[in-house]
Amino acid sequence: MEIITEHLSVATRGNSDIIDITPQISSFVAKSKLKEGNVTVFVSGSTASVTTTEYEPGLIKDIPAAMERLAPQSITYHHNETWHDGNGHSHVRASMMGPSLTVPFSKGELLLGTWQQIVLIDFDTRARKREIVVQLMGNT
Repeated sequence: MEIITEHLSVATRGNSDIIDITPQISSFVAKSKLKEGNVTVFVSGSTASVTTTEYEPGLIKDIPAAMERLAPQSITYHHNETWHDGNGHSHVRASMMGPSLTVPFSKGELLLGTWQQIVLIDFDTRARKREIVVQLMGNT
């Protein structure tokens, strides 16, 4: 078993910006020369998430709208009272979605569904440069 760690920097606009990072993750898998295994994709930070979705215009609108219903920006968050940074809702949303995702791969290719992409969602209130750790574990 071999373990390879890669890093990916992604510039975001914040405010539920959704970015398809599937091509970069696929590239890491191909470059690794590993044939069978798992890739873990982890975003460092507490106001962003990694998940899968069909990356299409409707869902790019639906996901932020759903998050606004679940954790509205306009309500009181104790985090904002503590730090006065106005991003309490960002932390709650990221906590609900989670910071990481594990995807299996076989024959050097991700085993994603036909319409399934790996996405980074930045819930913070401003543009950010996000650091993503990509760790591959597998056999050649």
